[in-house]
Amino acid sequence: MFSGNPLCIGLFCLASKNSDNRRLCAGWDALLLDLHRLMTHTVLMNIIAHIYCGLPEKFGVPRQSGLAQSLKARIVFTPEYRSPEAVRGLDGFSHIWLLWNFSAVKEDVWSPTVRPPRLGGNVRIGVFATRSPFRPNPIGLSCVRLEKIDLHASDGPILHVSGVDLMDGTPIWDIKPYIPYADCHLEAAAGFTESLEQRPLRADFPDPWRTFFSREDQKAVCEILELDPRPRYHDDPERVYGMTFKGWNVRFTVRDGVAEVCGVEQAERKRESEMKDNTDREQ
Repeated sequence: MFSGNPLCIGLFCLASKNSDNRRLCAGWDALLLDLHRLMTHTVLMNIIAHIYCGLPEKFGVPRQSGLAQSLKARIVFTPEYRSPEAVRGLDGFSHIWLLWNFSAVKEDVWSPTVRPPRLGGNVRIGVFATRSPFRPNPIGLSCVRLEKIDLHASDGPILHVSGVDLMDGTPIWDIKPYIPYADCHLEAAAGFTESLEQRPLRADFPDPWRTFFSREDQKAVCEILELDPRPRYHDDPERVYGMTFKGWNVRFTVRDGVAEVCGVEQAERKRESEMKDNTDREQ
């Protein structure tokens, strides 16, 4: 970010050539070193788009892309990149890769190991062996289905996609086509995830609560609940959870392998304590 700043470059060059100048103030060498690191190790990336899917919080977002196929989203380009020419030929692909920013992660310090929720939160794994959002660079990678491209919308082109695993409003850094012959590896080993027990739930969405959503969104809610959005160590059948989707707070319990919707209310009325409880889940 400082590589184009003439003042920073001038200060660095002046101090590098004259040792007396480096002693003008305490810590000058350290300051120059920090500037040099920023100039040589910082890369500027442009946000090209944002995605909108109706899930404004981490709780409820599928842990991987492609798991909730009915969860649809729109990718809206920022004004600078709203060019039909930029997506020419993309409609020939069924799936696309999204490179995006873990914008909800506020921590600036990274750790070489993390505790994946799928392992109960008690086992440490190297960060580069996981998809944890707590990384040196907060970059996410998702493969989603490209449903259609709307070239004629007022803010188009807009990409309509499904099977997403991103929060509402997530910034997108890049979009690339999924190429089966290069990207599909049927012989791939799955590391520690291969031995993990899959425990899908059955979703029970009673009719009185279905009326708040379209049929398509009803299916998306069921798929999200079947994936069990709770932290893996939660197993309290009396606990009521809340998931915000499309402006509504979907309240549910989990008992004997069934996630049952027990209420739907406007998201603004969501209790503060419930919001706090839901934040302990990592993507």
